[in-house]
Parts: sequence; C-alpha cells; structure tokens
Amino acid sequence: MVPHPDADRTSATSPGTSDSSAIPTGGGSVAPTSASTSPGARLRMAVQQERPLQVVGTINAYCAMLATQAGYRALYLSGAGVANASFGLPDLGMTSATEVVEEIRRITAVTDRPLLVDADTGWGHAFTIARTVRQFTAAGAAGLHMEDQQGAKRCGHRPNKALATTAEMVDRIKAAVDARTDPQFVIMARTDALAELGVEEAIERSQRYVEAGADMVFAEALQTLDDAAKFAQQVPAPVLANITEFGKTPLWTVEQLQAAGIALALYPLSAFRAMNQAAVEVYATLRQTGTQQSLLGRMQTREQLYQYLNYHAFEQKLDQLFEQGNS
Repeated sequence: MVPHPDADRTSATSPGTSDSSAIPTGGGSVAPTSASTSPGARLRMAVQQERPLQVVGTINAYCAMLATQAGYRALYLSGAGVANASFGLPDLGMTSATEVVEEIRRITAVTDRPLLVDADTGWGHAFTIARTVRQFTAAGAAGLHMEDQQGAKRCGHRPNKALATTAEMVDRIKAAVDARTDPQFVIMARTDALAELGVEEAIERSQRYVEAGADMVFAEALQTLDDAAKFAQQVPAPVLANITEFGKTPLWTVEQLQAAGIALALYPLSAFRAMNQAAVEVYATLRQTGTQQSLLGRMQTREQLYQYLNYHAFEQKLDQLFEQGNS
C-alpha cells in the first residue's frame, strides 16, 4: 500500500481483514461508521476538513479502492473517463445518465469516500435533470456537477465551446435542487464561460448559479492564480479548480491553491492517463520482444493485488464453507 504523500492532510485506510464469521469485503469497502451520514454530508464535511480538498478521479471500482487506501477523502467519476474507458468514445456528450449510474453503483459499493460525479449538461430538460439527480442519489453519489454548455458539449479545455444562456443554466440548477431527496446531496455548477467570455462574466454567472441554489462552483479552465483568487473571493460558495493535465490550467500545487482560496482541487484523469501509457508500453513490448520479462519491475504483483482486494479473507471464508459442507 502506498501512503498518501501528506499524512497530515488525510487519514489513510489500510487494506482490510475480515471476521471469519462474516462475508469478507474488499480492502476499500464501506466503513461501518459511515452509515449514519449520507454521501452528500460526507462530501460537505470533507470540504471543511481539508483545504483544498483533493478530489481524485477513479474510472472504476478497483481504482476507487486504490485511491481510498491512499488516503483521499473524496473521489470523482469523470464523464470523459466513462466515455473513454467504458465505451471507447470521445468526451462529446455521447454517454447517458443511465450508463454513468452503473459506474456510480460499482464505485460506491467498494468505498465509503464521497463520490462527486460529472453530469455533463444534465442530459436534457427539467424532468430529465430531476431524474438524473434521483438516480445518482439512489446509486450512492455524493453530488454532481452540471456545466453551462449547450447540449452538444465539448471538453472544457477544448476550443469552440458553445455556452448555454445564464437563464438556461439557472433553470437546470433549480431543477436539480428541487429534485433532491437528500438535502445534503451536492449540486455543483460548472461554468465554462471563462475561456469564451472572460473572468468577470464567468464570476457573474457563477454568482447567479449560487443564487439559484448551487452549493459549490466548478471554475473550468482557470489560467492564472489571480483569476482563481477572484473566483474564491467573489463567489459565495466553495470553488473547485480542475487541475487536469495537458489542458489550459497550470499544474498548481495544493499550497498555491490554498493561498488563492480554492476549496477543492480536482485531478479527474491523472491515474487513467498513467494507466493508459503503461498499457501502451506493455502491449508494444510484448509484441516487439515476445516476452514480458523486462516489464515485471513495473507491474503490480499478484500479492499486491490480493492485498488491495482482501483476497485471502475471501478464500479463507470459501475454505470454511467447503469444510462445513463436507462435515
């Protein structure tokens, strides 16, 4: 298990062991102490406990277990991650809420960390947005963010984004807020207006979104710490900065973000990108050399995998059940 690099900012969870009388769980499984608070409440609490709160992207349940055991207090499911990893599609609004819900269920089944989920533009009008909020809540998500792009959305760090009107986005937020079955479920408004209209317009839009009921604001494609500080100072809600690689935003440190007043730092696809590059190199090496011998030092071992999954506890329980059946 790799510890979190800043132990003072997080509380790491070790791979679990299980009582032999119960069905074992994986190493990142839900903690019994979390049952009394909703996922949304846990996300809000995490924002208060850690500033900026590091929210790390997990594209599947196993990645969620790895991130949980590394000590992160909050996790993220990227719309681009679902489209890319699960469907082999670009991030152009081509996946549905139902497809995202299935990934939410898988992730929240193995971790007690609150999961923030990308809901693109909300997938339609007020009724479909309301249905999405209820589906995400039922699946175990802590909150979602919607963006103020038009329906045919693009990645927030790509050119030629088409913005929805402020009034349309306000209606989306109101629909989401009204649909909440858990008042602690987080509705986050993402604005893509900075790249198209400038920081002042993006801040003005964000203020309107908070007035409409948004709990937090996602300031997409920030390019300077001065702009980040302006958002934090002028928007009356916690502000998230998207620290994604190879985009418009510099890779600021948590110390820099803290000084600017940013409340949440998002790393949506960092592990996914590293995993992809590793896979490319493995496939190429196997094809070129006919053996994986040179790659073993860069692989997670079988035993390390088993530790994260709590495999031996499952196996021991299975052995006990066989012994009982044969006695």
